[in-house]
Amino acid sequence: MEKGINPTDFYPSYLHTYVERDIRSLKAIEDLNTFTRFLSLCAGRVGQVLNLTSLANDVGVAVNTVKSWISLLEASYIIFLLQPYHNNFSKRIIKSPKLYFTDTGVVCSLLRLESPEMLKTHYLYGSLFENLVISDIRKQLYNLGKEPNIYYWRESNGNEIDCILELSATNRMAIEIKAGQTFSKDYFKNLKNYPDNTAKKVVVYAGEESISTGDFSLIPWSEINRIVD
Repeated sequence: MEKGINPTDFYPSYLHTYVERDIRSLKAIEDLNTFTRFLSLCAGRVGQVLNLTSLANDVGVAVNTVKSWISLLEASYIIFLLQPYHNNFSKRIIKSPKLYFTDTGVVCSLLRLESPEMLKTHYLYGSLFENLVISDIRKQLYNLGKEPNIYYWRESNGNEIDCILELSATNRMAIEIKAGQTFSKDYFKNLKNYPDNTAKKVVVYAGEESISTGDFSLIPWSEINRIVD
C-alpha cells in the first residue's frame, strides 16, 4: 500500500483497478459484477476448506467457472491455497485446500471492515488473524529465497493443525494460530494430538508473552520471524 493513503481509500481503488483492468487483460469475463460478487464471497470463506460447489451455487455460476476464477485469483496473487499435508497418517481424509488472501488488507476491504474496532468484533476475526500469520510466513520464506512448503492438517475425528511448515526434510513445524491476546493452556490441545513427534510444536498468538518448554513454544505474532530464522 502506498504511504500516506488511507486504507479505506486505497483498497477499494486497488480492487476496482484489478477488476476493471487486470482481470480483463488476463481473461475475458463478460459479467464483472458477478466476478466482483465472487471476490466478496471468497473473502467470506477466508481460512475455510474450499467448497467449489457451494461457492458456485452462491455466485450463481457453474463449478467449472469457479475453478477458472480461482485459478485466475491465484495467478494474479490475490489468493493462495493451502493444501492438506500429505503423509502416512491413515485417518486423514480431507483433500480440499484452504482459501487465504495474499494481502489481508484486500480481504478486509472486501468484507467492508474499515477500522480495528470493526475487525475485532467481526465473526471472521480469528480466520483473518490466521490468514495474516500464514501469509507473513510465506512472504518471509520468499524473501529468503525459499519455497514456502506450507500445509494444513486435519483428521476425520476433527483434530486439526492450522499450519504444517516443512523447512527441510528433517525440520518440520506444527503451528497453531490463536487470535487471543491472553495465553491459555488450551492453545496446545491440538498440538498434543498431532502424531508427528519429530515436528516442533508452536503456537503463534496475538499476545506478547513468549514461553518455551521441552515440547512446545509460544510465540507472539510480532516475533513471527523466529519461525523461519
